[in-house]
Amino acid sequence: MPTLRILTNVTVAPDARQALLARASSAVAEMLGKPESYVMVVLEEGRDIVFGGSFDPAAYLELKSLGLPEDRTPDFSRVLCELMSELLAVPPGRVYIEFASPPRHLFGWNSGTF
Repeated sequence: MPTLRILTNVTVAPDARQALLARASSAVAEMLGKPESYVMVVLEEGRDIVFGGSFDPAAYLELKSLGLPEDRTPDFSRVLCELMSELLAVPPGRVYIEFASPPRHLFGWNSGTF
């Protein structure tokens, strides 16, 4: 159930969205060591975001995963910031990331919970 939500003020060309989503999905699966068939990536591009008083490219990410290893969040931050830099030209210093590991009973899927 790993879920990556990407909110950014960068506008992504329609023909580049699927490649971006696929790359992010693959990166999350590899990073967490989970099957990609469980990974969801949500892209909300072209959003109104001001960061540090500037409207320069920025991104806010949410990474949720059951059993997210808290001791590895610095590594995950590095990987995700590199991904935002590569895919959206957002510098790492303009990315915030929220990590969450919800209890299994509070994350639903397939008419039930995990």
